[in-house]
Amino acid sequence: MNLVVLTPDKEVFAGEIKSVKVPGITGQFEILAGHAPIVSSLGEGAIRVIDTKGASTNYTISKGFVEVLNNEVSLLVQGLTEA
Repeated sequence: MNLVVLTPDKEVFAGEIKSVKVPGITGQFEILAGHAPIVSSLGEGAIRVIDTKGASTNYTISKGFVEVLNNEVSLLVQGLTEA
């Protein structure tokens, strides 16, 4: 599945991944290939991206949104720092 992570300033990440864990406003959830379509608000917390080789990249955000559609995941976030 493909992931793109965008801030108001730039594209932070774009590529193939195995999974991404995000901080939903009611708790964390993980998105895997074949996930149902969803649009959700994100709260303050950690994002963990696992790429196709199994390497993990972590970010911290203050807020944002996630959209999943046809194995395409878009994260629109603010206050991003790499952890």
